[in-house]
Amino acid sequence: MHGHTFGVRLTVRGPVDPDTGWVLDFADLADAWAPVHGALDHRVLNDVPGLLNPTSESLAIWIWRAVRERVPQLVAVEVSETGGFRVTYRGD
Repeated sequence: MHGHTFGVRLTVRGPVDPDTGWVLDFADLADAWAPVHGALDHRVLNDVPGLLNPTSESLAIWIWRAVRERVPQLVAVEVSETGGFRVTYRGD
C-alpha cells in the first residue's frame, strides 16, 4: 500500500450576477466540496464506494458526480497528482 497526494480544481461557468459580481459564491462551492473532501482525504480510495479502481480519471468522474448535484454551474473537474500529471473531466 502506498499513498498519493492529489490536487483538485473545480471550475464553474455562468453569468456574472450584476449585484454580487460572482458566478457562484465560493462559500457555496466550499460547502459543496466539504463532504467530498471528507470522503477522500486520508482515506484508502479503494474503500470509497464507487472508487473500486481509483485512477485519476475515475476520481475526476466521481468528484464531478458528487459536486454537480449541488453546483449546476460546474463545468470541469481537474485532478492532478505527483509529477504534475493531470486529467480534466467536463461532464457526462
